[in-house]
Amino acid sequence: MNRKKTVDGKKTVDGKPSLRRRFGRDRVLLLMTLPAVLLILVFNYLPILGNVVAFQDYNPYVSDNGIVSMLHSAWVGLDDFRQIFADSAFWSAVKNTLVLFVLQLVLFFPVPILLALLINSVVRPRVRAFAQAVLYLPHFFSWVLVIAVFQQLFGGAGVLSQLLRQHGYNGLDIMTNPSTFKFLVTAEGIWKDAGWGIIIFLAALASVSPDLYEAAAMDGAGRRRRMWHVTLPALRPVIALLLVLRVGDALTVGFEQILLQRDAVGPGAAEVLDTFVWWNGVRNQNFGYAAAAGLIKGVVSLGLVLAANKVAHLMGEQGVYKK
Repeated sequence: MNRKKTVDGKKTVDGKPSLRRRFGRDRVLLLMTLPAVLLILVFNYLPILGNVVAFQDYNPYVSDNGIVSMLHSAWVGLDDFRQIFADSAFWSAVKNTLVLFVLQLVLFFPVPILLALLINSVVRPRVRAFAQAVLYLPHFFSWVLVIAVFQQLFGGAGVLSQLLRQHGYNGLDIMTNPSTFKFLVTAEGIWKDAGWGIIIFLAALASVSPDLYEAAAMDGAGRRRRMWHVTLPALRPVIALLLVLRVGDALTVGFEQILLQRDAVGPGAAEVLDTFVWWNGVRNQNFGYAAAAGLIKGVVSLGLVLAANKVAHLMGEQGVYKK
């Protein structure tokens, strides 16, 4: 049973300040976070109500008001879900999505960690700042520009093909090869976003006390042992957190990037869940069918986050939230 106490004339529960007292104490911080909370409510939580379309034969032309259109659209129950589970194109998109996720997890996820360790080992500040600027720069390029750069390098008329032809070999067109498309997408993602991803790891490394490195060096630990016993343990909570978030985002593997290259390699190699939803919802205007696919993706992603966070707890890490 909760015990009520009094501190400075204010009621508390188990020695903690009351809700009214805490609100008065933190009112400035709460007001500062209010705009962000409103943005999240408007753009993340209110659209969840639109998932009702997955259970309707939604017709947006009934009214100019989307809510009125939902109210006047016919209910079809679980028909869209039954149709999706019997659709081979849907399962092909699921397969491509999972393959891309595994490739990006194995090939992409470790790269920012390795780059952060490499930059952190650079002694000269100017060299470190230059390396960070060069690595950060591709993040600010649009996907159109990134794909154009790769096209100029690895396309049928690109630099690589021209060099091969000059030396008597057949040219390569990696940009339109379905068998290498998944590796191409992963390489594009690494070049664009790996440098930006090191920011979090560098921030974690900056919080490590130099005394730990000095103590390890005095005990005879070399550079590798200091990295293994000091640096990596400092990064472990951050790695666990980002890994949980990445697993939860497993079914989102880059909509714009893949949509721009979908026609070049065909839907068999490039169709993922996001492009599947876009193609059926926007292009074919089968809104209920696309909403059902998106709802399935959201539920599975939530389950992946909870499962990955549970694994993080079992490993002794906090994850996204505490136990």
